[in-house]
Amino acid sequence: MKQIEFEIRTYGFGELAQLYFPNNTGSSASKTFGLWIHKCQELVSALKETGWKKRQKYFTPRQVKILINHFDPPG
Repeated sequence: MKQIEFEIRTYGFGELAQLYFPNNTGSSASKTFGLWIHKCQELVSALKETGWKKRQKYFTPRQVKILINHFDPPG
């Protein structure tokens, strides 16, 4: 089975959430992804160091790297 490499780039919050939860509706995926993020204060702190704020609509490539290092790439 060929593995597809995850592209580090800017992602919309809902877009990235949908990649992690492809079987959920968009709103459900976003809600679940938000809960995942906020369960780990260390992750929230690392994201805040990059300028991230709660309810931000996009993740920068740097923030995406932090997320995939914490959760592993989606898929």
